[in-house]
Amino acid sequence: MYILSDIIKFPDASYADSDGLLALGGDLSVDRLLEAYRNGIFPWYNEGEPILWHSPNPRMVLFPEELKISKSMRQLIRKDKFEVTFNTNFDNVILNCATIKRSGEEGTWITQEMRDAFLQLHRLGHVISVEVWENSILVGGLYGVWLDTQKIFCGESMFAKVSNASKYGFIKLIEYLNNYGLKLVDCQVYTDHLASLGAREISRDQFIKLLKP
Repeated sequence: MYILSDIIKFPDASYADSDGLLALGGDLSVDRLLEAYRNGIFPWYNEGEPILWHSPNPRMVLFPEELKISKSMRQLIRKDKFEVTFNTNFDNVILNCATIKRSGEEGTWITQEMRDAFLQLHRLGHVISVEVWENSILVGGLYGVWLDTQKIFCGESMFAKVSNASKYGFIKLIEYLNNYGLKLVDCQVYTDHLASLGAREISRDQFIKLLKP
């Protein structure tokens, strides 16, 4: 494992261990975070731990042309079940992602330090938030890093307070980013939720190649 210095530079992602852990230390500055995401690396650690940087193998990704929309979801979309906005309430989206109860999980990796760092990235236009509303109430959402040069969206976290809200927002995000030449959604690691939407695993080497502009 590599220990980062004040110099904003990461080892090659191929040096990550079998769990995907590559390095520790450093900071969550804008420049370091952007350098990480552009090289297939992301921070993931718990409160009280040093900053841990990961690049898992395999990598869960979604190619936009492989997006799966179920029949029931298509019906919800036709009925305009939810209202979806972009970048209108990032603070509440990341707060809900950090605090919502998740099965089998205690606490959150979205620490205050992480929230502050991503807020700064959002203010600079590097992070997109998706808000899903029902009767003017925020019922779901997600956020992630948008690599404009690579046309890759690096999903970070999502939440839903009512059934299908996060899936609905995710589908609308794909539609939105397709207008900007979306090439790939980085989902990081496998979940059944993402697999149901068409995401699949590819090797880390394949993913790194796709990051090249």
